[in-house]
Amino acid sequence: MTKISVVKETHFNFKGQTGFYRGKVRDVYDFDDKVVMIASDRISAFDVILPRPIPAKGQVLNQIASKFLNATKDIVPNWLVATPDPNVSIGVKCETFPVEMVVRGYLVGHGWRTYKSGLRTLCGVALPDGMVENQKFPTPIITPTTKAHEGHDEDISREEIISRGLVSEEKYVQLEKYALSLFAKGTEMAAEKGLILADTKYEFGEKDGVIYLIDEIHTPDSSRYFYADGYEENLAQGLPQKQLSKEFVREWLIANNFQGKDGQVVPEMTDEKVEEISKRYIELYEKVTGETFEPSTSEDIIQRIEDNIKSYLSK
Repeated sequence: MTKISVVKETHFNFKGQTGFYRGKVRDVYDFDDKVVMIASDRISAFDVILPRPIPAKGQVLNQIASKFLNATKDIVPNWLVATPDPNVSIGVKCETFPVEMVVRGYLVGHGWRTYKSGLRTLCGVALPDGMVENQKFPTPIITPTTKAHEGHDEDISREEIISRGLVSEEKYVQLEKYALSLFAKGTEMAAEKGLILADTKYEFGEKDGVIYLIDEIHTPDSSRYFYADGYEENLAQGLPQKQLSKEFVREWLIANNFQGKDGQVVPEMTDEKVEEISKRYIELYEKVTGETFEPSTSEDIIQRIEDNIKSYLSK
């Protein structure tokens, strides 16, 4: 595998910059009227940033998100204005709604772990009896979470969101419509590539009374894909589905007794494990987009990012 430089974190100071925020994966630079978002190679699981960055991961996320944002702008306005660098997106600065809209088409991941524990409601949504892992829901469901700057996002119901005044009922209804329409489009685009979009999350913001889709969409960090080929057979036999998502990282951590709980230690990330994760992200990019991934091979990736952002801002 070609050696790829990594972006662990950035420390820029741009002319006109008004603020900075470092998320789990992205470094976000605020300006009066825009936001510059840098997709780093950090990787998080169970709301913990793992100790080693993953080569090409930021570029994969940024380029997949850009592709899907451009493909869905007829459904809902989105924040993206430009991608001046493989790792950078620049867009409209919005007031973020403090909830994430999680859409689940299949019983998998956190949904399945909740179901397996015996619970039959998730975020106030009733779940049918008699389902098995990876089974398709009769219709997609929305199971929102709170949007935490630090620590764990928490499950929350539609009723609680509205009663707590996190989002008005009128706007929340619109967020639900947008989320389900986006999921339908993502499902259609995945099917064209022989994939099943099992679940995903969307984030929204608002500017001048207009709701915008923000952040990333349909990436391996925000979504879970199954291969359509073999899905029915695996389901019938109770076998795991072949997935393209970050779930394989979570499964590796769980197998090594780590789920982000107090006192637990992240297992060692060997060079081999880091390369394996990188290859899986690149595989997902190529499968989801149908395009060959061209990793950026800049020796000084940080300088390249800074130069490309400055060049864009100076226009």
